[in-house]
Amino acid sequence: MNMNPMMLMQLQQRIQTFQQDHPKVMPFMMAVKDNALTEGSVIAMKVTTPDGKTLESNIKLTANDIETIRMMTDPSIQN
Repeated sequence: MNMNPMMLMQLQQRIQTFQQDHPKVMPFMMAVKDNALTEGSVIAMKVTTPDGKTLESNIKLTANDIETIRMMTDPSIQN
């Protein structure tokens, strides 16, 4: 997969801004990655819009899900 170097730089800047704006997100994600990525764990998501509408979903992790998440978080992993 080829990525445009300029797009990669923009993405890196966006990630840095996101981390500055939401400093608790990355430590939470790292804790999840280090302690909760086990088969059978449930990831629940809830979004509340400004007008009060809520959207909710969840997934129960499978071994394939965990491998996919690990590959996305550590590009050096190759099977």
